[in-house]
Order: sequence, then structure tokens, then C-alpha cells
Amino acid sequence: MLNMAEGVARLGALAASPVVSALADAFAAAGYELAIVGGPVRDALLGRPTNDLDFTSNARPDDILRVVEPLATATWDIGRAFGTIGAKVRGESVEITTYRADSYDGVTRKPTVEFGDTLEQDLARRDFTVNAMALRVPGPTLVDPAGGVEDLVARSLRTPGDPAVSFGDDPLRMLRAARFASQLGFSVTEDTRAAMSELAGTLSIVSPERIQGELVKLLRTDAPDDGIRLLVDAGLMELVIPEVPALRLEIDEHHHHKDVYEHSLTVLRQAIDLERERHPGSAPDVILRLAALLHDIGKPATRKLEPGGGVSFHHHDITGARLARKRLQALRFDSDTIASTTRLVELHLRFFGYSEGAWTDSAVRRYVRDAGDELERLHILTRADVTTRNKRKASRLRTAYDDIERRIDVLAAEEELNSLRPELDGNRIQHILGIAPGREVGEAYRFLMDIRLDEGVIGPDAAEERLRAWWAARG
Repeated sequence: MLNMAEGVARLGALAASPVVSALADAFAAAGYELAIVGGPVRDALLGRPTNDLDFTSNARPDDILRVVEPLATATWDIGRAFGTIGAKVRGESVEITTYRADSYDGVTRKPTVEFGDTLEQDLARRDFTVNAMALRVPGPTLVDPAGGVEDLVARSLRTPGDPAVSFGDDPLRMLRAARFASQLGFSVTEDTRAAMSELAGTLSIVSPERIQGELVKLLRTDAPDDGIRLLVDAGLMELVIPEVPALRLEIDEHHHHKDVYEHSLTVLRQAIDLERERHPGSAPDVILRLAALLHDIGKPATRKLEPGGGVSFHHHDITGARLARKRLQALRFDSDTIASTTRLVELHLRFFGYSEGAWTDSAVRRYVRDAGDELERLHILTRADVTTRNKRKASRLRTAYDDIERRIDVLAAEEELNSLRPELDGNRIQHILGIAPGREVGEAYRFLMDIRLDEGVIGPDAAEERLRAWWAARG
């Protein structure tokens, strides 16, 4: 709950910080207004860390640069046409933007940039009331024309004006609503939700790159499932990852099964909990969270109602990996993220064969080899995928995975599993067999790799003997 006395004290401390004091004095001496705006003000009031200070001023870009340069160790032109200058002052990165009074054409989300004359005018164009507060410096004086403080107290998210106008101006704000709801733990007001549903289709004018950026920010929050629910309920997820709302499979009266959508959100929450437990203090793992959200998206396409009331989803892991790759490519994710996420989706079922019977050492080696660099993420995803309410079954699966991790650790210590490779490399294979680089070298390498996986370390002499016998048998 927001404690106003503590919040005011934090605002005072923010205004008194060396970087803010230096800038406030410099702008005042030059005859210009200056205010900290948006997220830093909100976070100070909430007792959250304040990073990357954003300022606004009635000074034009050239004037901002002239005032800041004597104080800064570096300056950069973030977007002079948009009125923003960046600087490094007292070791901190800051951005200072001229008051804006933009207008939109309703066709694209690119505003017609117009510089404004007042701080209140600038705040009125911002996305949500909790981000439309400013702290004038020196002073300091809190400026809150849209009632952001009241919304902080109520833990409520709404736009400063008509939400239909705000979202019509910039549809990306609807995704930001989901992100802030998850990040701050706030509820979105009914009229804001209604406007999101009504204007969901306008998200089509937003570039895939910007949509991807907001999705990643949402997944980095502590409770992304809250924002995902909001996007699904408003119809926005249909334009972001349509495979997610498709998980809400209808329940046939004779074929009862878990709601895959709810299961996926549970897996996402459990993966985040395990991520924190196993790697405390680490940055949020977006690839793991993407894989948790998408791991079952192949189920709708592979769903089959079986006689006797059963439901099957044969090969949904392979189908899901293909669908995940296609969707992540459409959202312009980088190739490494796509490869890692789809690999996890493809492998997420592999462990459940282990739970039905102990694997040989060879099978454990192959599990490690197939997971590669994604092994730790696969450990977390597989454990998170257990959502059964049957305590006995859950305990059995947990014990089985404890066992496979223990066996991997033992084999890793004995055989250096992290660098699994044949005992003879390509050059040695060519020398022994007297062949040039080509397809046959690859076949020989795979033959030796199978021996390594099935039998462990046999030594280079034995490996050479086996290789020569294999080559002779080929004729």
C-alpha cells in the first residue's frame, strides 16, 4: 500500500540527488523550467528503484544541449526532431525532452511532433495517469493534473483522458497497459478494458518489432500471466501470438481434460518461481518464459478425441516447435532466441519417458547431448510442466527428475558431458581412413558419436579399432 509520507520523502531525496540538483540549478540559471517526469516519479512514490532519469523542459533541443554540455561527460542526440537529448551527468544517463503537444493522424502511430509550452500540456498526452506525474525542480513541486497519485493509492491503471482517444492515437499503449498491470500489480479500469477490446484491431498498424519489444518487457515482469490474461480477454493476443488464445480448447462433455490455456499460464508461473529459486538475483530469462508460454501450442492442431473419453495430442511437441518458430520469426525475434525457444518446446516431453522407467546411461547422455546449451532451461521447464493436482503423481515426477539431474551430474563428473564429442576428431578420421573431407567423414564422425553416447569413454585406440572395422565392413 502507498504510504504518502514515505513517498513524499522519497521524492524529496530524488530531487536532492547530485545529478538532479546540478541539472535543476543549471536550467534555472538559464531561465528554463525543468521537471522529472513519468516512471521515476511513479517509482519513487511506490518505493521502487528509480533508474534512467527522464526530464522535460520548455527549452528547445539546441538550448537543452547548450545548458547540459558544461555538466556532461558525454551528450548524444537521441532524436532532435522529437526534442530529446541524452547526456551522462555525474555518472548517470539522463534524457531531457522539450515539452510536447503531439497530434496523431489515426492511420499510423507516428505523431506529428509539436513542441508544447506548458508542463501540464505535455503530461496530458502521456499514456496512463500514473505516468503523467512530474516533479518540478528545483523546489520540488509535484504536478499531477490527471490524478495519478489517487490511482497509485487505488492501484488502478487508466488513461489521462478518453481511453478510446488515447489508444486510437497510439495502439501500442494497449500492450503497455498489460505490461504495467503485470509490473505494478495494478488493475485496469473497466472503461480502459472496454476500449482495449473495442480497438484491438488497430494494433495491426504497429510494427512487429515494437510489438515484440512490449512482449519482452511483459515477460520480464514478476507476474506476466496477469498481463497475458488481459491481452487474451481483450482480443489483443490474437494479433500478437494467436496460438495462445487458441489453447482455450472447448471441453467436450464426454472427453474431459485440462484447459491447456490455464495449464500454460500455470507452467509460466512455476517456471518463474523455479528460475528465481535456482538462480537468485539473475535477470529474467525471456527465452525460458517464452518456452513456458508456448510449450503446448501444438496441442490444438494435434488434438484427437479417443474412444472411452480420452484425449490425445500426439507429436504436439514437434508441431508446437514448428508453430513457435513461425510465430517468433513473424515477431522479428533474433535467430538465437528462436532457436533456443523452439528447441525447448521440441524437447519438453522428452523427460516423461524417464518417469515411466529408468533410462540407460546412453539415454541420459543423449538427453544431455540433445539439450545442449539449453539443459538448465529444460530442467526448469520440465519441472514447471508438472501441474497435476494428484499429490502422489506430482511427488513421483519430482523424484524422477531429481534422479535424472543426479545421474547427469555423476556422468558429467566422470565423462565431461558438457563437451560430448567422439574420441577422434575429423582430422584424425581422415588420416586413419585415408580419405578427403566430405560426406564420408561426417558418417564416420556420427558412428563414433553413437559409440560415445552408448558406451561412454572407450579410449582413442579402441575408437580407432572400431572405426577401421566399421570402414572395412562398408567395403
